[in-house]
Amino acid sequence: MRQITDTLLMIRPVAFRMNEQTAVNNYFQEGLQLENEKINKKAQEEFDAFVEKLRDAGVKVIVVDDDEKLDTPDSIFPNNWVTFHEDATAALYPLFAENRRRERRAEVFEKIEEEGFLINNVIDYTSAEEEELFLESTGSMILDRVNEKAYCALSPRANEELLIEFCEDFELTPVIFTAYQDVDGRRMPIYHTNVMMCLAENFAVICLDSIDDPKERKNVVKHLKSDGKEIIEITEAQMHHYAGNMLQVAGKDGKKFLVMSQSARESLSPVQVAAIEKHCEILSSDLSTIETCGGGSARCMLAEIFLPKK
Repeated sequence: MRQITDTLLMIRPVAFRMNEQTAVNNYFQEGLQLENEKINKKAQEEFDAFVEKLRDAGVKVIVVDDDEKLDTPDSIFPNNWVTFHEDATAALYPLFAENRRRERRAEVFEKIEEEGFLINNVIDYTSAEEEELFLESTGSMILDRVNEKAYCALSPRANEELLIEFCEDFELTPVIFTAYQDVDGRRMPIYHTNVMMCLAENFAVICLDSIDDPKERKNVVKHLKSDGKEIIEITEAQMHHYAGNMLQVAGKDGKKFLVMSQSARESLSPVQVAAIEKHCEILSSDLSTIETCGGGSARCMLAEIFLPKK
């Protein structure tokens, strides 16, 4: 079982803008005083530069273009609707925003199979949308594939029953908690676990301050420590610069990278950078338009492919 992969799926945007349907509980999103066409063009430039950096590092990136006819402003974040597993299984997830459900496209699977990967089985959780229950894939869950755990901060986009069903199907132990952020003087649930936590092979970057319940916080720390993960703590302020929204990937010659945005990289202290660089190199890219309008960052843009080759 591998924790990290060298192959990623990325969706190139064609209609990127601030999604009004996700803004209701994604407090990271902000409007930009630009026309949508200009926003989309800037997002495409950031996307292309990011893909180039990943490929230069030896990471395999399968790029699929979004379909203009679908009007899917958040398609750039495929990690919310699909996961690809080592046993040739793919899973589809129920999404909170109706206009995001159109992102689930058969041609994405076809493109991955064309690249020589095997998909034998698809587990489909999307019928939960009819009951207004959601679990947004590796946005909602941080998977420890090696130690067979799924960390999940409950929110309107991460339902506990669905999480438990997923964990039973994939034989994982759920580690459940709630993470909060300050919104206009109130503590509100953070919409996705992957903005406050990242799990790499030997370490975790996590905003423990966002877990208000001391028992829950202690339980998360206990699980991470028992699995030998070095804990690198970030502050809530750093979390708002997407310092939790990172992903470790494998590049050429066995090199490993922690992928993040420029904003996340600039928010880190020298001590935190040194802690990360003990384990792997940092790869960062400017994603400021995508972050501002999309309310997501580097991790959200990367769907990991663990599938076997044909």
